[in-house]
Amino acid sequence: MNVLIVESKPELGALWRRHLERQGVTVILAQGQEGAIEALRDHDFQIMVLDLVLGDGSALAVADFASYRRPEARVIFVTNTSFFSDGSIFAHSPNACAYIQSETPPEDLAAMIEHYAALR
Repeated sequence: MNVLIVESKPELGALWRRHLERQGVTVILAQGQEGAIEALRDHDFQIMVLDLVLGDGSALAVADFASYRRPEARVIFVTNTSFFSDGSIFAHSPNACAYIQSETPPEDLAAMIEHYAALR
């Protein structure tokens, strides 16, 4: 399974990456829009874990590009804000499959990734 993590906080992205790699998942980690777009051009992903608040670029632009370039890839949005807490992210991003808090334990995130990748 191939997973793209787009997370501006290097320590959080690395934590998720290490946890997933221990489970045999191939992970590419990008810290902003440019790196995420490049990864989406070059690789096939089943799941993308995408922080809604990127330090560099727009998460919605990344999700939009993914829906065009990799329409089969599902997006798990993560955030540490209440933005889109009303569930409207699902209206803005057709490939969104989940919306969770950044503090979600890595093992819970891994279970969600496994679940949504199996539905693909």
